[in-house]
Amino acid sequence: MPEPTIQVRINHAVHELPQGASLADAIAQADIRPPFAAAVNLQFVPRAQYPVYLLQNEDQIELISPITGG
Repeated sequence: MPEPTIQVRINHAVHELPQGASLADAIAQADIRPPFAAAVNLQFVPRAQYPVYLLQNEDQIELISPITGG
């Protein structure tokens, strides 16, 4: 029997994760390098919360890298 999964959008791309996945799991799948900030459903999530922030089906995740220059 297959493991239950959820679908989330990471920077507008659909990803499938196991049910009970954390924001840290989604970030690992997105393969983004620090520095970046994360928001779930337009709510900023502090870095310390990534491993314990559990995702729900259809969550919208934005991983935003700072823009430098001038």
